[in-house]
Amino acid sequence: MNIVRDDIRNIAIIAHVDHGKTTLVDEMLKQGGVFRANQQVAERVMDSNDLERERGITILSKNTAVHYGNTKINIVDTPGHADFSGEVERVLKMVSGVLLLVDSFEGPMPQTRFVLKKALELNLKVIIVVNKIDRPDARCAEVVDETLELLLELDATDEQLESPILFASGRTGTATLDWQEPGTDLRPLFDTIIQHIPAPQGDPDAPLQLLISTIDYNDYVGRIGVGRIERGSIQAGQMAIRCAYGSSFVSAPTRLGGLYEFDGLKRVNCERAQVGDIVAVSGFEELFIGDTICNVAMAEPLPFVKIDEPTVSMTFCVNDSPFAGTEGTYVTSRHLRARLMKESLTDVSLKVKDTSTTDAFQVFGRGELHLSILIETMRRQGYEFAVTKPQAILKEIDGEKYEPMERVLCDVPSEYAGVVIEKLGRRRGTLLSMHGQDRPRMEFLIPSRGLFGYRGEFLTDTHGEGVMSAVFEDYEPYKGEIPTRISGSLVASEAGETTAYALFNIQDRGELFTEAGVKVYMGMIVGRNSRPGDIDVNVCRKKHMTNSRNSAAAEEALKLTGVRVPTLEEAMEFIDDDELIEITPKSIRMRKRILDTETRKKIESRKKA
Repeated sequence: MNIVRDDIRNIAIIAHVDHGKTTLVDEMLKQGGVFRANQQVAERVMDSNDLERERGITILSKNTAVHYGNTKINIVDTPGHADFSGEVERVLKMVSGVLLLVDSFEGPMPQTRFVLKKALELNLKVIIVVNKIDRPDARCAEVVDETLELLLELDATDEQLESPILFASGRTGTATLDWQEPGTDLRPLFDTIIQHIPAPQGDPDAPLQLLISTIDYNDYVGRIGVGRIERGSIQAGQMAIRCAYGSSFVSAPTRLGGLYEFDGLKRVNCERAQVGDIVAVSGFEELFIGDTICNVAMAEPLPFVKIDEPTVSMTFCVNDSPFAGTEGTYVTSRHLRARLMKESLTDVSLKVKDTSTTDAFQVFGRGELHLSILIETMRRQGYEFAVTKPQAILKEIDGEKYEPMERVLCDVPSEYAGVVIEKLGRRRGTLLSMHGQDRPRMEFLIPSRGLFGYRGEFLTDTHGEGVMSAVFEDYEPYKGEIPTRISGSLVASEAGETTAYALFNIQDRGELFTEAGVKVYMGMIVGRNSRPGDIDVNVCRKKHMTNSRNSAAAEEALKLTGVRVPTLEEAMEFIDDDELIEITPKSIRMRKRILDTETRKKIESRKKA
């Protein structure tokens, strides 16, 4: 017998990056009574990961819950960056509706289109929230029109086009139905959620079906699966089976360990939960995203959302530089493979493949940021390895080569629009639309590989005032060759410690990546050549003593200008096909694949011949 769980609502908050999802969740938690009145709470409390706090973005989706009156509202905070959209796709299976946040000035952006499309495909209820209405440049009426136009473009149903619209300020914790009348709290938002988002319903006495949408890991209890109970009820310690996603495998009956529900920021033990509840369970040694936990007597797997395929690949290999093993804790191929495979179990957008050699592994992801976050996480955990330049993943369809395309939105001052159009055109980009006068918004369709190495150039061309965002669109026929990096590298010709004297004498040749007093080895990249082609330079040369002055005093008088130590993302954008990035817990170095100068020159001369 079906019942309606009117005491529960399950929602996800979706939006483009930096449109204020996590800040709004903070206020919902505060006004939902999760924190004491005098409790000190950090900003963006849901961004618990160190990298999330440093970069100001959400990387992992997270569950929380607030109580409003007699109703428990389960909330899933999702990432806004396109590279982590796999996180968004799978958690939408846990909810009955979404809050679509749109910035009151920027309006719908590429990721807004992507996440809204996924929600509409699952026929979820939508509540549109125009956020940051306290911005001085807010344009609420126009943003509402743009959002409704987006719904029309995505073939929304008549019911979805009638979605309620609220206006909020996540920073001040207010919401209102009329943007010209400021709100005092978030009650209008909570009331709209309860009225518009359907309550879960089902038969609590039917055989259990629990669809796993997220995997967590604990050293004490092992793998923990998080998902919504689609049918029946579950008890701590009961026997259950696991139906594997995408196959006919059914596990042996297993006794469940812990059963947890979400309350505020905590995961608390519970004895029993029923249809509509979002819970976490442990007990299965093997548990994967998309699996269904069922009653022992009835194995009925549920369908899971199809996750879009990765579009970018990199090769992770064992570090073989002269400094190998001096800074990392985990340095062997066994350590590297185990860590990558573990990551692929919890990140559905990430794929890992063995290569023909035991020292290298091919890793496939959604974008450069997706893979750079993985690299940064691993180096902080003590891993040492090397990575290649990112490559777009090509497909063959009906005998023709296809490549991933990105929908790119550029918001730039009008005086820089020309150079952006020219640069993206050179990289096989097509201008789809252009709106606005003083600060035009331009939409392009461009091959994914055309964006490699362009983001830094874009900021330089727009004097730091441009905003660019991209989201995967589709596969299209191969667009032909794209001009690669036009500048070469400055490569250390011998091992030693860099000196100010040597660096001072070569800084006119380009941009330096290395300060004085840094240990280098032959084949390490120490700068960017201002012209095409590589130059081997001696960065360890010292000024010899003379009768009139000593070399130390002379070096102190030398001033180095324009030294810029690249970040991981800048290094990924800079390196060429014959170069690697050496990743250690303490350093990020760029190097040639072939370190020996003479060997490298012989190979280059053979290619030219």
